[in-house]
Amino acid sequence: MQRTYLAFQRNAHLHTLQTAVTAVRSYASLEDSNKALFKGLVEQKGDGDAQTAEEERHHVVVTEQTIFHPQGGGQPSDVGSIENSSSGVRFDVSAVRMSAASEGEVLHFGRFLPGNDKTSGSTPVFQPGETVTQAIDAEKRLLFSRYHTAGHVLGAAVRHLLEKEVAGFDELKASHFPATAACEFAGAIEGKWKEAIQQRVDEYVAKDMPVEIGWWDEADFAARGLERLIPDRKAMGMTADEKFRVVDIVGAEVYPCGGTHVDSTKLCGQTNVRKISRSKGNSRVGYVLP
Repeated sequence: MQRTYLAFQRNAHLHTLQTAVTAVRSYASLEDSNKALFKGLVEQKGDGDAQTAEEERHHVVVTEQTIFHPQGGGQPSDVGSIENSSSGVRFDVSAVRMSAASEGEVLHFGRFLPGNDKTSGSTPVFQPGETVTQAIDAEKRLLFSRYHTAGHVLGAAVRHLLEKEVAGFDELKASHFPATAACEFAGAIEGKWKEAIQQRVDEYVAKDMPVEIGWWDEADFAARGLERLIPDRKAMGMTADEKFRVVDIVGAEVYPCGGTHVDSTKLCGQTNVRKISRSKGNSRVGYVLP
């Protein structure tokens, strides 16, 4: 299978997109590695036949392009629908993941809505080659984008304040899920820094810094003295001529990132720093948006 073109990475303002279906598979027919991606989203019926029937009711749809952000990079997946307006067939998308079996393939997981075929009693599905329209939940996309950008703002604030104050400091990873949003750092960050971090975050948000998307290669990172940020090309399954997607919070920090973002720091809204916790030499700084 060819890679799915990630249209949202080029234009995160797209809320609808026409594209072609390349594959439709029932959950029951998926490889075990892909079934595991959606663990917990298919009800467990207990009985063998009943469980098989439940799994057959769930499908994954693969398309040539997608505006759905797959869960990853600390960001939840988009949800929404895929529909053929001519036939009336609609697929409700409840989760999106990158395939674990086919590199670069995006799996849209959900259920087809029951049709009006009373003769066969079957639920209509898409056919490969069919043109469909994707539509994301724009309200959730905006929320996830605000959280993702706010996480980078927090990371930049902590780095600029504490990079030379905390032994062994480095940015590690982050969760931008609304219920568990936090950034993790190497080094012990004491609770006394919370107020200063909040002030710096407030400053960055108030400055309305532009958030720009760019595409860099290793030379672009090196030219800016940011060799520490160069991702592992092989680990990401990237070819030698592909460029890395970067998010530049102009005046603060640059992050290699495949997620969606708002256009400026001010659009994050009030970003409240929560508890700072420490464990095994690392620190976790939580945050929440109203």
